Amino acid sequence: MELLRFATAGSVDDGKSTLIGRLLYDSKSIFEDQLSAVEDASERMGLEGTNLALLTDGLRAEREQGITIDVAYRYFATPKRKFIIADTPGHTQYTRNMVTGASTADLAVVLIDARKGVQEQSRRHAFLASLLRIPHLVLAVNKMDLVDYDEARFDEIVEEFRAFATKLDVADLTFIPISALHGDNVVTRSDRMDWFQGPSLLHHLESVHIASDRNLIDARFPVQYVIRPQTDEFHDYRGYAGRVAGGVFKPGDEVVVLPSGFGTRIAAIDGPTGPVEEAFAPMSVTIRLEDDLDVSRGDMICRPNNRPAVGQDLEAMVCWMSEAGALTPRSKYHLKHTTRWARAMVTDLHYRLDVNTLHRDEAAESLGLNEIGRVGLRATQPLFFDEYRRNRETGSFVLVDEATNNTVAAGMILGVPS
Repeated sequence: MELLRFATAGSVDDGKSTLIGRLLYDSKSIFEDQLSAVEDASERMGLEGTNLALLTDGLRAEREQGITIDVAYRYFATPKRKFIIADTPGHTQYTRNMVTGASTADLAVVLIDARKGVQEQSRRHAFLASLLRIPHLVLAVNKMDLVDYDEARFDEIVEEFRAFATKLDVADLTFIPISALHGDNVVTRSDRMDWFQGPSLLHHLESVHIASDRNLIDARFPVQYVIRPQTDEFHDYRGYAGRVAGGVFKPGDEVVVLPSGFGTRIAAIDGPTGPVEEAFAPMSVTIRLEDDLDVSRGDMICRPNNRPAVGQDLEAMVCWMSEAGALTPRSKYHLKHTTRWARAMVTDLHYRLDVNTLHRDEAAESLGLNEIGRVGLRATQPLFFDEYRRNRETGSFVLVDEATNNTVAAGMILGVPS
């Protein structure tokens, strides 16, 4: 079955955790002991009914404050599709958590409280979803029960958000009115909003087309591990293991290995259960080559006439995640890109981006916690990359502090310096 990864986002107390709890509950994806634990916790808190938000707010601090702090991942499945949900926090100070949770998502659900309308954090998360190149965006107008399921109120919010969305790069935008608390339009269509002719949220999640979102044109295979069993039975076996980052590979294809540039052909492709006839993203496979070439971790296998950009200088958007310090020009870090490590220096800070107004502060001298900006980087060795808008796998990287080994930033490659 096809897997859909989606993230929930939005302002504080817009009902993200309740929505996920409702999805899990109504789709019968909760174990009895989980439901019993949530019912007991709700009773201890003096609540009249079961607080489904507690299914995802797992930290004690989250349950005490009634907010989401960390990213909570949940899995469920229907007969049509498998799902991995990332419940991301709504507070401004946890922007880095939202970026982490949404970085691999195929779809983002941005919740809006029908009473409050489009808030600053709603715009912030919609922009971050656009920046992360999430192909599909759903605006779920929640708590419709608190505005008497008013169609005019829903239309007003849709019109306001559409005006803001014209500034974003969003390919697919869908609006759905819901009540997560009562289950209206979450799993099944609501009789109380018969004026809405669209699908329920779950039906949309099951049917949204994601197969064409992946890059099946640019063949990219970062080598993660060289397999040499060193046994009598497999003494001639040499394979290169990793996860396909783009395109399609088949036995017999002409390929080239970077950085050496030597060409060869694919002899065979092995999957977890045996040989496969083709490999495509995001499959994890072992590729065997016809010729014995010097290939090691961090190298990339691609097509001779369709190669990634190769260079040491990058232009990138960076989200700073460290509380310990700020990003400043001339700072040095370890850079991890696909399976390749290098040291890198920040050559320029072009501007800091205000994600609320989209204003560029070109006078900024540093990036602090949760801030986003455009930077120039120079690596100590060549990297094999594509622009992030073309390939999210080969267009992203992380920066790691050399002293503490903590991940301090996530980056999206825009290209090479002009």
